[in-house]
Amino acid sequence: MTARALINVPKKAKRGDVIEIKTLISHVMETGFRTGTNGRMIPRDIITSFECTYNGETIFETQFFPAIAANPFVTFYTLATESGTLAFRWIGDNGFEVTQEAKIAVE
Repeated sequence: MTARALINVPKKAKRGDVIEIKTLISHVMETGFRTGTNGRMIPRDIITSFECTYNGETIFETQFFPAIAANPFVTFYTLATESGTLAFRWIGDNGFEVTQEAKIAVE
């Protein structure tokens, strides 16, 4: 499954500003508890974890469970300390992994 991730990170910030980061990833998040039209259980297929690093340091991480909605939307905040890269990584069942990066300039 190819998933599309949308990331919203400010391009610029002043040192010390609290910045909002928003992420959305397209994924069906199948719980494994439903039956299909053929009467068989649909196998579980969820994103199990998400992590964001800022210049290599983890600033946010979470785990997901079957109760999470499809297309998980995550919003969190961090302190703008220096220019650099925010790296995002989603990991899930069946070998699912998506990574994406965003740059930020801190003045």
